[in-house]
Amino acid sequence: MKLIENLSKEKYEDFCMEHIENSHFLHSYVWGQFQQKERHVKAHYIGYEDDENRLIAVALLLERPLILGYTYFYSPRGFVIDYQNKELLKSFTIELKNFAKKYKALFIKIDPDIKLHPLDIDGNIIKDQPNNEKLVTYLKSLGYKHLGFNKNFENNQPRYTFRLSLKPTIEEITKNFHPTTRKIINKGNPYNLILIKNDINTIDDFFETMCQTADRENIVNHSYDYYKNYYKELHKENMSDLYVVKVDVDKLKKTYEEKINNIEKNINKMNDEKHKNNEKNNNKKQEFINQLTKAKKEYDVIKEVKEKELVLSAILTAKYGNKVWTLHGGNNSLLRELNANYFIYYEIIKDAKKEGYEIIDFFGTTGNPVKENPVYGIHLFKKRLGGEYLEFIGEFDLIINKPIYYLYKLLVPLKYKLYKIVYQYKRKKEKN
Repeated sequence: MKLIENLSKEKYEDFCMEHIENSHFLHSYVWGQFQQKERHVKAHYIGYEDDENRLIAVALLLERPLILGYTYFYSPRGFVIDYQNKELLKSFTIELKNFAKKYKALFIKIDPDIKLHPLDIDGNIIKDQPNNEKLVTYLKSLGYKHLGFNKNFENNQPRYTFRLSLKPTIEEITKNFHPTTRKIINKGNPYNLILIKNDINTIDDFFETMCQTADRENIVNHSYDYYKNYYKELHKENMSDLYVVKVDVDKLKKTYEEKINNIEKNINKMNDEKHKNNEKNNNKKQEFINQLTKAKKEYDVIKEVKEKELVLSAILTAKYGNKVWTLHGGNNSLLRELNANYFIYYEIIKDAKKEGYEIIDFFGTTGNPVKENPVYGIHLFKKRLGGEYLEFIGEFDLIINKPIYYLYKLLVPLKYKLYKIVYQYKRKKEKN
């Protein structure tokens, strides 16, 4: 067996596509190229051949420089390999360690796209079904340090997600939505929301929703140039789509005026003599009154909007192999009641199915789905789309240089804490 350090794009991609069930856009050749441009890392496309010169494993290793000539490698979503083949995994690990030593690497980080154990929709472990707990133990025996079973977004990639199968018909998929979601979808498009797909000129609108979401959720955002370059580089390889949903504000005002007028007519009907002192109709009248109060409150907000068109929701996808990911997405802080997020997700699901993809990954959720969790709302929204709740085996560091590795691990949290402080200061300054 031998390690190939610079596998050609054709051979690398052919092997990934032969293992399409485990395909991930983070494994792709294009992702490595994009990271080289945006993150100032070096992409290594590693191949591993058997004695008959047949590829049996590949890995994208992103080399990041550190001080004093040291480096570390990150293999996003792990290797493309049969993780159940212990001897193969062991020999590949040995070769990778030897490779990494040549670059003064402290460690190789992996976070395999492998399910830890099956969960029900509420996150309970389904017992007496196959799991990969033994794989975690075996990786640790090979020298991989497991970084724990984190519940939120502490690591490079989400450890939990929802994945929806696109193999059923669109009617069956919709039927499996939560009743609330299905009700919203079945209403169609009552507010005449405008969907714009793959128009590079809407990247500004996309970025605006991302900034609003970052401020609202207190999370760190990528730069404008990052998102623009991401879309340009991946879209030309048919690996990404840009979705933006807007609303015509004047038309929306008219829609609400008609809505308010119709509710008032219904209330007036309830005031007729034949409807008085009827408990059922009194209850119905109160429902209309509540609807009117809510509609007028929403209309007051709409009247204050100065723009002719308002961007409500936007998403950048990733596409690779048999999957689509809703990778980056944001929502306007205004007019959330128009349910633009449901509208945009449903359009992406329909498009992905039409294009022949088998799975859509909603890219990240929490493993602690309690109301007190700040991301509970996002979790609940994705849960209601009816996908499988997935927990991955987690993040591992294959340690090459122990003393300096542990020194590095002490300093990194301080670096990211400082980065977040600087980012939040810049955002506050930009807003002022």
